[in-house]
Amino acid sequence: MDITELTLTQMMNLMGQRKLSPVELVDAYLQRIEVYDSKLHSYITVTHKEARDAAIKAEKSIMDTGLSGPLHGLPLAVKDQFETRGILTTAGSRMLSDYIPSNNATVIDRCIEAGAILLGKLNMTAFATGGGDPYQYGNPPRNPWDLERDPGSSSSGSGIAIAASLCAMSLGEDTIGSIRGPASANGIVGLRPTWGRVSRFGMIPACWSMDTGGPMAATVEDVAIMLRVIAGYDSRDPQTSRMSIPNYQAALSTDLNGLRIGILTEYMDDGLVDMDVKQAVSSAYKHFEMLGANIEEISFPLLINLGPECAVISLSDAGYLHRNWLTNRANEYGPNTRRTLLLGNLFTSQMIQKAIRIREVFVREWLKLFDKFDLLVSPTDLSKTKRLEFSESIMYPVDAAERFKNSIGTAMPASLAGTPAMSVPCGFDSNNMPVGLQIMGSHFQEEIVLKAGYAYEQTTRWHLQKATSYKS
Repeated sequence: MDITELTLTQMMNLMGQRKLSPVELVDAYLQRIEVYDSKLHSYITVTHKEARDAAIKAEKSIMDTGLSGPLHGLPLAVKDQFETRGILTTAGSRMLSDYIPSNNATVIDRCIEAGAILLGKLNMTAFATGGGDPYQYGNPPRNPWDLERDPGSSSSGSGIAIAASLCAMSLGEDTIGSIRGPASANGIVGLRPTWGRVSRFGMIPACWSMDTGGPMAATVEDVAIMLRVIAGYDSRDPQTSRMSIPNYQAALSTDLNGLRIGILTEYMDDGLVDMDVKQAVSSAYKHFEMLGANIEEISFPLLINLGPECAVISLSDAGYLHRNWLTNRANEYGPNTRRTLLLGNLFTSQMIQKAIRIREVFVREWLKLFDKFDLLVSPTDLSKTKRLEFSESIMYPVDAAERFKNSIGTAMPASLAGTPAMSVPCGFDSNNMPVGLQIMGSHFQEEIVLKAGYAYEQTTRWHLQKATSYKS
C-alpha cells in the first residue's frame, strides 16, 4: 500500500517506530499533488516550502524525543474558509484574492499544536454559498471516482483531496451539508459536529446559526482522532461549549447490541430517493441489525418542505454578513452568488420571524425523537452523484418558486437543530459512484455517532475501495 493511503493511526505507529519520517510522508503527498491535482483542482494554495520545513522540524523532534502529539508529523489540508497566518485565505472568492490573515483560525492552531503539518488550502465555492458560478480557483474541481461527475460542495476540495490521497486528513465546514455532501460524493467520512462543539473563530462565516467546522478523512477512526483535537471551548468564540471532550477514539467498538436506531421513512420514499441509493442504504440498515442494533422505522412529517425555512434563515444571515460588499463591490461577485446574497436581503421581517418560529417547533420535535432512539439514519444524499454542470442563474420568479417547492434534503435537520451528523460510505450506484449513509445523533452525542459508523465501517469493505479514475 502507498504510504499516502495509510490511516492516521498506521502513520503514527510507523513514525513512532522510526520506520516512516514526516519528511518522507510530506514529500509523498507533495509529489501526488504535483502529479494529479492539475486534473482534480482540489487545492487553491499549496504550501510547499512551509510544509517541508515543518516536516524537517517534526522529524528532528521525533528522533530526539519521540512523538509528542496526536497528529505529530501528519499532513493536513484545510478548506480555504479557515484563516491561516501568513498564508493566502480566499474563501473561494476573487474578492479575497490578496487576503493574508495575521492569525490562524482556532482549529488551525489546535491542529498545529497537536503536530499537524499544513500542506495547503482547499478549493470551495465562493463564500461557501453552494455555487452555481464557476469556481474562482481551479474550475471545475473534479470527482476522483469519475472526472465528469460532481465532487459535492461547498467543501469540494476537502472531499477530493482525501479520496485521491492528496492529504492525510482535512477540515471542512458544514452549513447545510457542505461536509456531508462531499464526503458522500467522494466515498470518504465526514462529520458535522454539534453546533458549539468546535470553535468558529477565524472561520469566514456563511450562516452564523448553522456554520460549523468538522473533520473529513478516510476512516471513522481518523475522524475521531481529529475531532478530539479541534473540539472544546474557545474564549474567542463564546458560542463554544464548556463541556468536557471525550476520548472519541477510545469509545469506538463494533458492539452495537441494544443500540436503538430509527429509519426516517420520509427519506426512503420511492418518489424522492434514487433506487440505487435506497438499495445501498437499505442494506446498511440490515447490517446494523446484524450487529445487534434494534432497528425501527419512524415517520417524521416535519421533514417535508424544510427547504424554505433553511433558505430564509441561512440566506438572510449571509445577506447581512455581506451587506457592505453588496453595496460597494457587488459586481465582483459571480452572478449566481450575487443574486443569492441579494435575495437574502429581500426577505421581510415577517418571513424571517416565521422561519425562526418554525425552526423552533422543528427542533423541539426533532430532539424528542432521541428519547426513543439513540441514532437516526438516512441516505446522505437522495440522488446519485450527478454529472458536472453549470447552474444557470435564476432569472424569473417562477424559477425561484420551482427550486423552493417541495424541497426536502437530508442535510437540513442536523443543520437546523445543531445536532451531529456523519456520512460514511455504504456502497456504489449503477455508475460506480459512492453512496453515503448519514448517521445522526442528539446534541453532543458524537461518541455514539462515531461508534455506530465505526462498527459499520469495520465490518464492511466499502472504505477499502479507492478511487482510480483520476490516475488515467
